[in-house]
Amino acid sequence: MKLNWQIVRLELKEIFSISYGKYAFREALIISLSKNGKIGFGECTAIDYYHIDLKDFIAKLNQIKIHVEREAIQHPFEFYSFLKTFEISSFLLSALDCAYWDLFGKLENKSFLALNNINYFNLNDSSLTISIAPTENQITKINTSDWRKFKVKCNRFDLKSIEKLLSTQKEIALDANGSFSVEDCKFLEEHIIGERLSYVEQPLKVGQENYSYLDSSKLVNWMADEDSQGIGNIETLKPHYKVLNVKLVKVGGLTPALEFIKKAKENHFKIMIGCMTETTVGISAGAVLAPLVDFVDLDGANLIINDIAIGTSIANGKIELSNRPGLGISLK
Repeated sequence: MKLNWQIVRLELKEIFSISYGKYAFREALIISLSKNGKIGFGECTAIDYYHIDLKDFIAKLNQIKIHVEREAIQHPFEFYSFLKTFEISSFLLSALDCAYWDLFGKLENKSFLALNNINYFNLNDSSLTISIAPTENQITKINTSDWRKFKVKCNRFDLKSIEKLLSTQKEIALDANGSFSVEDCKFLEEHIIGERLSYVEQPLKVGQENYSYLDSSKLVNWMADEDSQGIGNIETLKPHYKVLNVKLVKVGGLTPALEFIKKAKENHFKIMIGCMTETTVGISAGAVLAPLVDFVDLDGANLIINDIAIGTSIANGKIELSNRPGLGISLK
């Protein structure tokens, strides 16, 4: 097995504004694992507010390359256990795990869904992210889009803006990125407008000392993003959140995501599969979990102008899962 990688610069279609800052591009690390003429692909993106530096990942890849290339082909669960013997960031671990699932499926000539006995009839639409902007500008984007579901970024609580967004008659969710106060949240828990929102993601700053104020028995669908730290704190979140956002790079790949989803369902959470700004490599990996979840936010490749890959496509929110082996990914 051969391990290779490249860094690509992803140019955004427009300046992307969230409460953490503004971005015109992202850098992504594309991993490839190859064997017998088949190539599997994985991806992770540099995110400054998660303190992700791709230079550190390149150094780690150079350290483990010889060990990875000596490893025999085995089931992805076993390969993941092998990867866990190294100290690897969840972002890099995810890229390696997804690349191996893609390679393994191609070698076996089976899709990820077939390998995991996942069946589906209908898939939930993905939402489209609307970045921070004056409310009228956000509404214009929503009204001129062919998507049905929207996740609107915000950097403060504004009841009048929420009412205007809901007047579009589209399915609206909010992503606060920790910008709401406890008082804002208590208001939403008791106000009917909270129930009209599909969900409100990460309303308070990260930490149990903050999310302990949230009450999952109230009207609003509180969703944990950064507060959801993997399988270890799922039960702790239960009194406070109704929905958990699973991102492959946060949990460490498809292998732990399967376990995460299983435990989250056992604890009666709803689940969203989310993404970063990334190419179709990363989106195709996340999309194979769409049959297992309640919400989908996989618009990352739709936000860039220079996608480098072919695989699962998402057009106007509709997910067209690749039926090719592995994760169905190839580079253009």
